[in-house]
Amino acid sequence: MNYNDFFAKALGQLRAERRYRVFADLERIAGRFPHAYWHSPAGKRDVVIWCSNDYLGMAQHPKVIGAMIEAASRMGTGAGGTRNIAGTNHPLVELERELADLHGKDAALLFTSGYVSNQTGIATIARLLPNCLILSDALNHNSMIEGVRQAGTEKRIWRHNDIGHLEELLKAADIGRPKLIVFESLYSMDGDVAPIHAICDLAERYNAMTYCDEVHAVGMYGQRGGGVTERDGAAARVDVIEGTLAKAFGCLGGYITGTAEMVDAVRSYAPGFIFTTALPPAICAAATAAIRHLKTSQWERDRHQDRAARVKSVLNAAGLPVMPSDTHIVPVLVGDPEKCKAASDMLLADHGIYIQPINYPTVPRGMERLRITPSPYHDDKLIDALAEALVDVWARLDLPRRDQALAAE
Repeated sequence: MNYNDFFAKALGQLRAERRYRVFADLERIAGRFPHAYWHSPAGKRDVVIWCSNDYLGMAQHPKVIGAMIEAASRMGTGAGGTRNIAGTNHPLVELERELADLHGKDAALLFTSGYVSNQTGIATIARLLPNCLILSDALNHNSMIEGVRQAGTEKRIWRHNDIGHLEELLKAADIGRPKLIVFESLYSMDGDVAPIHAICDLAERYNAMTYCDEVHAVGMYGQRGGGVTERDGAAARVDVIEGTLAKAFGCLGGYITGTAEMVDAVRSYAPGFIFTTALPPAICAAATAAIRHLKTSQWERDRHQDRAARVKSVLNAAGLPVMPSDTHIVPVLVGDPEKCKAASDMLLADHGIYIQPINYPTVPRGMERLRITPSPYHDDKLIDALAEALVDVWARLDLPRRDQALAAE
């Protein structure tokens, strides 16, 4: 039996469905972000990244780099094992305290990624609640879907941001039954925001617990970077706030925050925490430096919002089909998987612009798009060059312009 035939067949299926993914070989340049080197088949080229989740450029901030280098020089590169075996390195303790303070919660628990914090956090919390009913927003991230699935409890999916539908599902459940409402504060593909206060109102009325994913908002919204929950004055009302260190904070790792009892219970029961090597001291120190900086510095957030607004304005003026968004996410609708990939390839090869195509299953079929994420460091010249490149690619691929595309949506 040739086992590789099975793998080849699986890959062939992805190609037939237009879902096979190719990753560009990029080399980021500290101090020159969003510029990077693309190691192409034809050689090394200078390109501009327009789809990074390093939203504020903190991965290149001198304070963050300095904290990482200092910690690695003093304590080495690794954590030495799981926290159960090797103990907890002190920078990790400081980081968890900083995260708890960021969200105004009793405690925080750090995981190796935002994916793991959702997958493990949701599943563990739900399993610890007897006969728990999970109510999950229809557009929740895959990590949250996996957490719900692995919980093994009953679930109900409520239509995206539809408070009326959520209330219908809550009404149908026993008022005394434990319930967990799972949602995101900011949905990264469309850039829309959850009605957090309305969700919390329902949770209080129907005796439910709330779990909010803030991964695309922490560092970027709120007076200290606590996310949309802080900006909207809702952090104290949400039971569990989850976030990442890999986006606006420019590092690696995920976390949950909440009451001391909840966090301790997850720490004590979650396999995805117990059996995984802890994050190294240098990463923890760098993340702490990023959080502390963004708690007091508003420049990055203000400049970021200014850049996002200008990108939307310039692309709309050029007649490109920018999907409506009240946040920093700038989705440009393509509506065809092959042309979406072709647009991405042409932008990179012909214009030195890197934007990864977003196709099914990340978004529904027919809603394929280029997801643009400006940073504080995308200046006017880069924005104008982006618009010119997109107009060129749209014409060459005969893609629908703004009025045509959004009318058909």
